This record gives sequence, C-alpha cells and structure tokens, in this order.
Amino acid sequence: MTSSIVSSPRFSLISFLTSLLSLVFAISVSSNPGVFNVKYRYPRLQGSLSALKEHDDRRQLTILAGIDLPLGGTGRPDILGLYYAKIEIGTPAKSYYVQVDTGSDIMWVNCIQCKQCPRRSTLGIELTLYNVNESNSGKLVSCDEDFCYQISGGPLSGCKANMSCPYLEIYGDGSSTAGYFVQDIVQYDSVAGDLKTKTANGSVIFGCGARQSGDLDASNEEALDGILGFGKANSSMISQLASSGRVKKIFAHCLDGRNGGGIFAIGRVVQPKVNMTPLVPNQPHYNVNMTAVQVGQEFLDIPADLFQAGDRKGAIIDSGTTLAYLPEIIYEPLVKKITSQEPALKVHIVDKDYKCFQYSGRVDEGFPNVTFHFENSVFLRVYPHDYLFPYEGMWCIGWQNSGMQSRDRRNMTLLGDLVLSNKLVLYDLENQVIGWTEYNCSSSIKVKDEGTGTVHLVGSHYISSAFPLETSLLLLSLLLLTTLLFL
Repeated sequence: MTSSIVSSPRFSLISFLTSLLSLVFAISVSSNPGVFNVKYRYPRLQGSLSALKEHDDRRQLTILAGIDLPLGGTGRPDILGLYYAKIEIGTPAKSYYVQVDTGSDIMWVNCIQCKQCPRRSTLGIELTLYNVNESNSGKLVSCDEDFCYQISGGPLSGCKANMSCPYLEIYGDGSSTAGYFVQDIVQYDSVAGDLKTKTANGSVIFGCGARQSGDLDASNEEALDGILGFGKANSSMISQLASSGRVKKIFAHCLDGRNGGGIFAIGRVVQPKVNMTPLVPNQPHYNVNMTAVQVGQEFLDIPADLFQAGDRKGAIIDSGTTLAYLPEIIYEPLVKKITSQEPALKVHIVDKDYKCFQYSGRVDEGFPNVTFHFENSVFLRVYPHDYLFPYEGMWCIGWQNSGMQSRDRRNMTLLGDLVLSNKLVLYDLENQVIGWTEYNCSSSIKVKDEGTGTVHLVGSHYISSAFPLETSLLLLSLLLLTTLLFL
C-alpha cells in the first residue's frame, strides 16, 4: 500500500494540516545498494475466495487515488502475500520492519509521539517507535529546506525557521498516515563479493509517523513499523541514494511462486539477459504498451485502439495485485478459448467471481498458454499452472473481468502476481523501461558494480523465522549492490 500527498473527501486537508503543523512545528530542528533481511508472510485462505478480490479491490483503489504499487505475493492465487524488510536506523542503530513498496514515494516509520500506532504484531516481530532525540545522527527536516519545498509543491504557509516539514498520506482504502520528516542514517549490508556482504549506510530523509488511521493504526494485528518506498519520485529511498551516487535507479525482483521466496536486487542486472519495453510516459505507475494477446497459437481479435484510450494508458504491471484483470473484450474470448479445450468441462461460478471446474488431468497438457505481447517485441507468457489454481477439489481460473468492476476501474488492464511469479522483472528508471524473463527465483543473478565494473553474484537467501512453515512465515534477503566504497 502506497500513496502520495493527496486530498480526500473524508478529510479537510487544510484543517488536518493545521492541526498537524501545531504538533510538528513545536519541535525544533536538531541536529553500493545493500542487503536487507526481508520477511515474507502469506496467510492461507480460510475457505473463501472473496479475500482475494477484497485484497485486489483495495489495491486498485490505491491505484485510482494516484497511489502507487507495493511489492508482494508469491504468484499463487490461493494465498495472499506481503514482503517486508528489516532495516537499521539511527546511531546507535535500532531495527525496524517496513513493507517493501516498489512505487511508494517516501519511506516512513512510526514515531514515539504516535498514540494510535500499533505496539505489537502477530507476525512474530518486535515493533519499534522511532525517536529522533535518541539518535546521534538524526535530525528534523525544516519546513524551509529544499526537500520540503519539492514534496509540498512550494513554500508552506506559516512556515518559520526551525519548524518541521509535515507530511500527510491518504490511501485509497481510507487509511492515512501523518507526521513530519526527519533525516537519519539507514544501515544495510552492501555486496562485497559473490554471495558476500558487509555493513554500509546512507543518509535518508523519511517520514516520522505521528498519527495513523484505518489499517495502519493499532487495530491492525499484522502490523509493521512502516513502509520502505522505491518509487519514481525524488523523495523515494532509491532516488535519494541515487542522487548521492550510491546506486543507480535500477532494481529487479523475482517472486518464487513455488517455494515462497525470491530475490530483490538494486543494481544493473547483467545475467540473466532481459528484453525491455518502454514505460508509458507521464504515468505514476508501471504502465506498458500492450499490443496483442495470444491464446495457444491463436491471437485474439482485439481493436487496435483498445490500449490507447483513457488517462490510464497501457497495462499496469503490479506485483502487489494477486490476480490479473483484463477488459471484458479480452476476458470473454480468452476464457472461452481456455475452457473450450476440454468440451466436457462443467464450469461452476464460485464466490460470484470465479469460474471453476473439475479436471483430473495435468493442466499444462490440457490447457493453452496465454501470451501477452508488448512494444519492442517483448512478450510475457503465462502457463496453465500459473493462471489455474486448486480450490476445494476444483481448478479455478485466475483471470478476472475488469469490465465487471466499478465505473472507475472498468476495463482496466492490471497484471499481478498471477503473471509475474517465477519471472525476473527489471525496472530501469534511468532509461524508463521495464522488462522480464522467465527465471528460477530460488537461484542467483549477476549484478554489475558501476564503480569498478565488477560483476557480483546475488542469491536468494532463506532464513528460518521464529515460526514453523505452518504459520506461513519465511525470511529472505533483499539485496542491493552498492558503490559506497568507490565514492
């Protein structure tokens, strides 16, 4: 779940900020990419498929509200997922667990002043409230600093010297976080060689959450300390590290749909090779130009202008969405071609949205691959074992009809974990392109050190958590390649 500073009919933005400023203005100003440990939780469904649509409905609301996309999921539609990293902040360093978010434009953690913030979590982690006064390297960001001008779109009314820079994030599901910006040292492990790391750090400006509501407040049982943003804006963590020369604005993830882990690396991936397609300009999300849809050997008859119309041009690549949503003009013939492969199938509607059927054979032999084609001759192939998932003795189709969504979401093309799992997805914000390739996400990749030209091996690391697998918790590593030693 991510956001930008936006207004909402639920809030009077001016009165809220006035109240917030009264809180934060009272506080005076004081004074190589790397490796993060990343937890992964995926609670299994409790007898209903409705949780899948509820999860994706909330995700689509954040997209419509101008809110960006989180990194999560295993590519298995029968489970819901969330990736979160353990990072170290401050001097002396303290540990914080933050959701890994590929689109969020700020990083924030809950702070000591917060009264509505969660104090405990059922994820088996210890939550920590950040206190800038307890860190020798921490300082408040003043409202008259350039960072505050940029993120606020200009000078703040009522700003005076030594007053803090406030933030307000309102999410599409009604949740919100508000507080003020601070600057401190974020510690992580840099890649020191093939599958070797050592400690590194960088100074990052991030939000200090003073007020939370909705799913972010104390009522959330699976709470985290905050969000780690990897969005496109200059305020994101990756942009800040890139501006200081520590990293390139290039990252990749590989979600292991079979074993429930994967790789998240910042740096220029040189192996495997990835074919790239342009990102659609002037879009807040990872939109790409889709050109055709193929089922088996046949191409669907789709109007040429289908992917050219509307403000949300192109197809959205979203690793935070569990399923895949297609316009009705694609969905209906696609599902018809899939089910027609086995004429004897009896299709049942489950939970109003899912077409399910009984089938005793091997799905990869009985049903066709689905291939999406994009600009620059890039394609994304989805196998039957990816778009079909088992449920109560049946196989259910993961494709969803976005033509049946609410008006604003109608006929949106949104490709989630259903199609992204078991693929290395590379985001190159330096050149505004994105690409992917089929890959074994439990193996390793090669990333280039821009400072020396050295290529390092980066692998998927699994570390057992305090819970057995039955509680659906795994730990892996979020890997970044840093050039800190060469600055």
